[in-house]
Amino acid sequence: MTTTATFSDTTTAEFSATQINALGEKISNIGVNALRFTGATVLGWIGAMKFTAYEAGAIEGLVASSPLTSWLYSVFSLQGASNLIGATEITLAVIIALGAKFPKLALIGALGALATFFVTSSYLLTAPVWEASLGGFPALSVVPGQFLLKDIVLLASAVFLTGDALKRIGRTA
Repeated sequence: MTTTATFSDTTTAEFSATQINALGEKISNIGVNALRFTGATVLGWIGAMKFTAYEAGAIEGLVASSPLTSWLYSVFSLQGASNLIGATEITLAVIIALGAKFPKLALIGALGALATFFVTSSYLLTAPVWEASLGGFPALSVVPGQFLLKDIVLLASAVFLTGDALKRIGRTA
């Protein structure tokens, strides 16, 4: 009589629960740092682009359509508002990157990213993102709809990094 081993039988036979847990911890740590540094890269890069007239014009419709950000244009010029947003994003990128070493900075950066991506994700509700030629909702336009869709993943990343920062602070307290 021949028995067939399943993947889980083979895995548990070859690795102890402690080894599997240790591997999971290592991979999770790599994931946390990947989220931290890719999030910082995205924020910094997009923030730097805000200093160009091209990007200032590209975000005008999004910023103007939102009750959370439309006020910027009554206080700043088109380029001035874009510069402020860009400076904020670059600052958050630096803080998030430094958060790898400093847990309290990690929390500040993660909360800033949380606020940033909450606002940009809200544009999905306030900007004209539905493609009329495809019947509207749920068909997203390429720009700005599909462009903004990534922000809900970045929002989830910021939530995760906030929790990670709080855990790190708790361990050092």
